[in-house]
Amino acid sequence: MQPSEPTTDVTAQTLTRSAFYRLTESCRDYALELAQHDQTRVNLRQCHQFNRWFTDVRSYAPLAEKLQTVKGARPIARWQVMVLAALFGAVLFLAMGTRLPRVANASFLTGYFFLLIVLYFVPERFYGTTIEMIEGKVLRVVDTLEALLMAGEMGFTEAAFFQAKENLQNARKELRQQIDLAHRRWR
Repeated sequence: MQPSEPTTDVTAQTLTRSAFYRLTESCRDYALELAQHDQTRVNLRQCHQFNRWFTDVRSYAPLAEKLQTVKGARPIARWQVMVLAALFGAVLFLAMGTRLPRVANASFLTGYFFLLIVLYFVPERFYGTTIEMIEGKVLRVVDTLEALLMAGEMGFTEAAFFQAKENLQNARKELRQQIDLAHRRWR
């Protein structure tokens, strides 16, 4: 049996002027929404919302080509990692509990609790996508949209051009401000 080639269920849509303008508005609104959340934390709802939004953005052929290196958000929160680690430790302890001497069980349990404490302090950005990382991804979308706008490929009227440009500038300003504030926190 021959292996089948992977198929993509995303159909490339034509990027019309109205769709482009809606994308600029959604970037502006999304940047303002992301500013309301803690930059260093993983917000599962925002990760899922970004993945849906980004799928819509990449459904347009010109954007899919230019944004192919941008990955989706990883919705993995600290509490999920801690629960998995605790469950794994409990199963391991129950499986090994009868086979090891009492001193080895006590040292294993102590070491595992220490490992859970260390795991708790691992920054969330190592296993999930923080709000700051989502803002960086949205900023890449804004930059791509602005490059298309400035290239004149959309054929906007002058008023629509400046309105779309203003939407993108407002989104960029908000995203850069939030990213800068998140970085200043650690200086």
